[in-house]
Amino acid sequence: MELKEIQDLIKFVAKSGVSEVELESKGFKIVIKTGGGQETARHEQTYLAAPMPMMAQQIQMPAQVAAPAPTAEAPKAAVAAVPSIDTSNLITIKSPMIGTFYRSAGPDKPLFVNIGDEVKGGKVLCIIEAMKLFNEIECEHTGTIVKVLAEDGSPVEYDQPLFLIQP
Repeated sequence: MELKEIQDLIKFVAKSGVSEVELESKGFKIVIKTGGGQETARHEQTYLAAPMPMMAQQIQMPAQVAAPAPTAEAPKAAVAAVPSIDTSNLITIKSPMIGTFYRSAGPDKPLFVNIGDEVKGGKVLCIIEAMKLFNEIECEHTGTIVKVLAEDGSPVEYDQPLFLIQP
């Protein structure tokens, strides 16, 4: 892993609000911890006789967060700012992971969904990029898109509301 990739990973972890990320791969291990606005990274070189299998990405979320990250408050403020929407009967689609939220497959591609679109189970709503992997987030419900709560290209956290759907 290059120094630039490590620095980008540290910045990504700091923006996401996660307190610790551990990544192991062929011959190296990186642990990134954040706390009180300070980021630290530890890089350990491991020497193995046999190749080490690829480890799955593991991200542990803290049980309670003392001070919520600014990105976690933005969707709540957006919902509160729209008094005409009754959110009691709406379904909230939340992010299953931390990463970068994209509404389309590319800058020149059409949006997956727009406000007012009818969606059914299996319809791709967005993409979340995490660790250079693009994960399609599919709808599990049938209904109409009422509100998009995340901005295109912005970082999102685990369990952050992304869409409101009228069943």
